[in-house]
Amino acid sequence: MTRLSEPAPVRTPTTRRPPMGSRGTFWSAAAVLALCLWSSGAPSVLYPLYSRQWGLTPAITTAVFATYPLALIVTLVLFGGISDVVGRRRAMMIGVALIAASALVFATASGVGYLFVGRVLQGVGTGLALSAASAALVEHNVSANPRFASSLATVSTSTGLTLALVVSGILAQLAPLPLVWSYVVLFGLGAAALVALWATPDDRPLSAVSWRPQPLRVPTGIRRVFVLATISVSIAYCVGAIFLSLGALMVRQFAHTTDMIVIGVLLGLSSTAIGVTALLLSRVPAHVAVWVGATLSLVGLGIMAAVAATGSIPLFLVWCLVGGVAYAFAFTGGLGLINRAAPAHHRGATLSLLYLFAYLLQALTAIGAGALATAWGLGPAVDIMAPVLGILCVAALALAAVDAVVVRRVARVA
Repeated sequence: MTRLSEPAPVRTPTTRRPPMGSRGTFWSAAAVLALCLWSSGAPSVLYPLYSRQWGLTPAITTAVFATYPLALIVTLVLFGGISDVVGRRRAMMIGVALIAASALVFATASGVGYLFVGRVLQGVGTGLALSAASAALVEHNVSANPRFASSLATVSTSTGLTLALVVSGILAQLAPLPLVWSYVVLFGLGAAALVALWATPDDRPLSAVSWRPQPLRVPTGIRRVFVLATISVSIAYCVGAIFLSLGALMVRQFAHTTDMIVIGVLLGLSSTAIGVTALLLSRVPAHVAVWVGATLSLVGLGIMAAVAATGSIPLFLVWCLVGGVAYAFAFTGGLGLINRAAPAHHRGATLSLLYLFAYLLQALTAIGAGALATAWGLGPAVDIMAPVLGILCVAALALAAVDAVVVRRVARVA
């Protein structure tokens, strides 16, 4: 990661220019974001099968889920700014290769230990690829609208997650070897992404800068915006953690079904709502998106508590839709704020720090929800987690109000 006192490295491509140009880099980065979320969601539908086959408790299931963000956090701490030095393309390629390797581990798993190893590989791979791909979308934006990159990031991640949930459910229900084929598909997608990235221009800086692990930090002048953006993205991730780690178990318990297609489709409704909503957000100001996201998240948490109390599948469907719309607003709004504020030469490291905090809160949410569900059941676990996450939503609303006042004052002075 480059120091703030150093001159920004020139991001002109080297003389080695494969066939695809900036537009190819943009769409390849979008595909990498989709792959990152596909890998994250691929095991979610299968957790009930793992639980039945190996006798896993909800605490172990959510620990497997939380291993991913924890590994990602360590990667961001050590390598968060690496794409600012070695280039977005190289960082994405290393990350995608590790995600493909995780698919092989999952496909050959013979015990719960393999699941932890696979999640570590997914976390490290995503940690290297996620902020690099997010930065590449901003730097190679194919639209004159600067908010298009943030909206497409949300669409890409939601598409990857939706397809992972639905495809995994279909393969688990209809294909032989239900715990294998989903990961065969993931491996193939990873290989295709590597080929696409290989065809894009080498974007290593021409001015050589040695890289070594350095503490991530927020650039001077954007700390207020950084805190607001991080809380907004964290709201989306934390609610998503409960949904992805316990959602399949909730459907199985409330709908009294073991049909993996039904479970996959029900879970996929939420990520579909994320993608559809994000398509409409490229014209919505980031501050407005944060406000709407926090407000709808509060509503969604109330519905989530009602689902746990009643076991109602219709309410579960409402939660999927409201939660998906809320996620799209909160994530896109937070990402839009930080993309606009972060300096170009420090964007990769700034995004890494944002993702670090968001994934840390996601891991704590998943582990806490799993421990509570194991000790007291799904209902009490949700009853406790809903108000805790509600505090995060209220904090986002308060900070957004303060930031709006500051922005108006600055505008009047100017």
